[in-house]
Amino acid sequence: MKFVILDTETTGAEEKDRICQIAYIVASQQLVGTLIEEVHEDLCKPPLPISYGAMAVHHITNEAVEKRPSCTETESYRRLLELNVPENYLVIQNAPFDLAMLEKEGFHPQMRCIDTLRCLRHLHPDLEAHGLQYIRYAFGLYKNEKKEAKSIGLKIQPHDALGDVFILKLLLDYLLADHSPDELVALTQKPITYKTFKFGKYKGEAIIDVAKKDPGYLEWMLMEKEGEEGLDEDWRQTLEKALEIAEEEAVWLFPFGKYKGQSIEEIASHDIGYLRWALENMDKLSEGMKKAIAKVIGH
Repeated sequence: MKFVILDTETTGAEEKDRICQIAYIVASQQLVGTLIEEVHEDLCKPPLPISYGAMAVHHITNEAVEKRPSCTETESYRRLLELNVPENYLVIQNAPFDLAMLEKEGFHPQMRCIDTLRCLRHLHPDLEAHGLQYIRYAFGLYKNEKKEAKSIGLKIQPHDALGDVFILKLLLDYLLADHSPDELVALTQKPITYKTFKFGKYKGEAIIDVAKKDPGYLEWMLMEKEGEEGLDEDWRQTLEKALEIAEEEAVWLFPFGKYKGQSIEEIASHDIGYLRWALENMDKLSEGMKKAIAKVIGH
């Protein structure tokens, strides 16, 4: 059984973008942490230019990859195919992104997947951030990295694929101190229920509290961000669950129009006719809002 600890750098982060660097470490589990057995890293020429935005992150230029082979022609890719068996574990920070990029190169994972980002969100939900460089300092991984990197002749460079892979290896060691590989796989597959908003007008507030005082905001997120990047399945089930729990206590605030910001009950006390009109004519009202209005006006 091996751990394949992997990262890629790409031409960008859009659907069209492709891999321009692939790097991974092959490690075996020890009584404490993991032992590095192989190190693989290759620049590769993508079928489209590297964007300036991507260059600003990883500093790989189009000139640097001009004479390189395509991703599937690299030694790293060939060896990755050999390692792609169910007995091994594929370890990635934010796995969906890298797996989607690898899929464009014809790679279909047979290994068990450990997504360290999802594991961190389960195990440390209250952290300010869960990005790899943040965790590098928050968990003190940087204190041992130079010594261990020197032992294999590796120079740490942030945002370089191989540098990130090495930090990811140290993070895996940290997680394995308290959890088995299969427990980390289970956490990867388990839905995440978020507790607080880390963005938007209610940043820092508990989601269940917002569901009670402004459920329309949660429904707006579910409606307006349908299919958008950022509202993934974890956020969707979090918001839906919060709305369900808070249903009896929810105070519905009108989202637009002349009574914007007033509760349905407030509007009903002085202009119930407006609510009747809104229910029949305002197509943009969410289903939850329609249900709440119907309840107040007795429909």
